[in-house]
Amino acid sequence: MTVSRERDKAALRERVWAELDAAAAVEDDTAYGRIPSFRGAEAAARRLADLPAWHSAKIIKVVPDTAQEPVRAIALSQGKVVYMAVPRLAATAPFYVLDPRKLTVAPAVAANRKEVPALTSAVDVDVLEPVDMVVLGSVAVDRTGARIGKGAGYSDIEAALLTEAGLIGPSTVFVTTVHRLQVVEEVPTEPHDVRVDVIVTPDAVITCPGPRLPARIRWDDLPAEKIAAIPALARRLTDRS
Repeated sequence: MTVSRERDKAALRERVWAELDAAAAVEDDTAYGRIPSFRGAEAAARRLADLPAWHSAKIIKVVPDTAQEPVRAIALSQGKVVYMAVPRLAATAPFYVLDPRKLTVAPAVAANRKEVPALTSAVDVDVLEPVDMVVLGSVAVDRTGARIGKGAGYSDIEAALLTEAGLIGPSTVFVTTVHRLQVVEEVPTEPHDVRVDVIVTPDAVITCPGPRLPARIRWDDLPAEKIAAIPALARRLTDRS
């Protein structure tokens, strides 16, 4: 990433966080430093659940952020299997599988990221099945589908791992649920940044023009310490050597 592009992204995050705070649009004390837990997340989740792509989806990968907890709850209540990444991909087995047929608690409980480790074991990519929809959190997104998170890059790596395993393809629909203030004029991006096909706010559905390029692991862009901190990447790097 170029220094100027990184600076542009950081400035955009700061601006959006400030606007959300000024509008009292988040559930937390502040939006700063996180994927915003925006007011209206439940309404956005319900609007997402009205889409034809949602109705046809059987397996949905959803980020573990609090803003997307209502998405996970609705998916489980409707019998959909939910994949959720282990926080920071810090485990050898980087994904949780929430199968509503096997849960012994209510969907709303299972959707809470703090409850998930006690409900199911984490698994590696090779036991997962193809993903119909990916639901991302964002700090900012524009109408072309360009988005940024809080800067850690985990959503990009997760998408790359699943794409290279053949579990995400051209038919997989990428969605982000956000507050309207998070939809901006333009988001600066890099080639490794995952784009979305659909933006859902509490009040609107925005279809992005595409095309969305396949995600892949860009080894040259990953610092050695990042690879070392993510066992799934470290193992794949060893396999490549």
